[in-house]
Amino acid sequence: MSDKTTERSSNIRTLRRVAPYLWPKGEGWVKRRVVLSLTALLIARLVSVSTPFFYKAAVDSLGGETRGEAWLLAIGAIGLTVAYGVARLSAVGFNELRDAIFVRVGQRALRKLALETFRHIHRLSMRYHITRKTGGLSRIIERGVKGVDFLLRFMLLSVGPLILELSLVTIIFAVVFDWRYAVVVMITIALYVTYTFKITEWRVKIRRQMNEQDTDANQKAIDSLLNFETVKYFGAEGREADRYDVAMAGYEKAAVKTGQSLSALNFGQSLIITTGLVIVMVMAAIGVQQGILTVGDFVMVNA
Repeated sequence: MSDKTTERSSNIRTLRRVAPYLWPKGEGWVKRRVVLSLTALLIARLVSVSTPFFYKAAVDSLGGETRGEAWLLAIGAIGLTVAYGVARLSAVGFNELRDAIFVRVGQRALRKLALETFRHIHRLSMRYHITRKTGGLSRIIERGVKGVDFLLRFMLLSVGPLILELSLVTIIFAVVFDWRYAVVVMITIALYVTYTFKITEWRVKIRRQMNEQDTDANQKAIDSLLNFETVKYFGAEGREADRYDVAMAGYEKAAVKTGQSLSALNFGQSLIITTGLVIVMVMAAIGVQQGILTVGDFVMVNA
């Protein structure tokens, strides 16, 4: 079995292990909060997708290109601008409401996992605790517990909603404009997702090295302080400091690679998104020049 297959199997097992915290048995209040969070998220996405329509209508109204739509004429440019602001604020508000509702679910999961881990450590053999590395163990537990909150939010509030929003945007481009715009959007999304996954797989390896170096450095620091009397008795302060510095040097090197890889990820993502955006804006600009589209349509593409 290849390393990639093994890693994916491990990721799937991790997700399955964490998933029950989103829908625990016998805790109806958690399930209700999950449903309410998803509802707020869905409303936020729908409002966010509809916001550019108000922007387009306001621009067309100011340019006298309302084409006689009764509701546009009745509301007017000022009303449409206010509606645009209300829509944007509503999208932000529902997103914050989602986080406010979900925070108790995430914190309860962290508490339960921390307790479960604590009990598991106490069930381990005496031999394990005699040969323990307290500093490294404490850092691993801390990192693992905090990672659960990220996984829960990733599973519930990122993947599904992102797919929904991208699907809605693609449909809107196909209906409001034409299929060519939708094709550009789909290609851009495909390139973005592919690039993100490839770079993320590379970054995971670097991040793992950084975590290992961080664990090693923390282990040396804590264990040295716990054995302060022994270190002092043998006058080994300098040797302990050198060991800690070597560990921190390894962490420094890995942290630099992590930061540089993040910059590469962000720049590549921006390049893909900007290129796709420029292409559809050029197409819209040509449409405006040909009289097929309005200035509001051009603005809507960028919104």
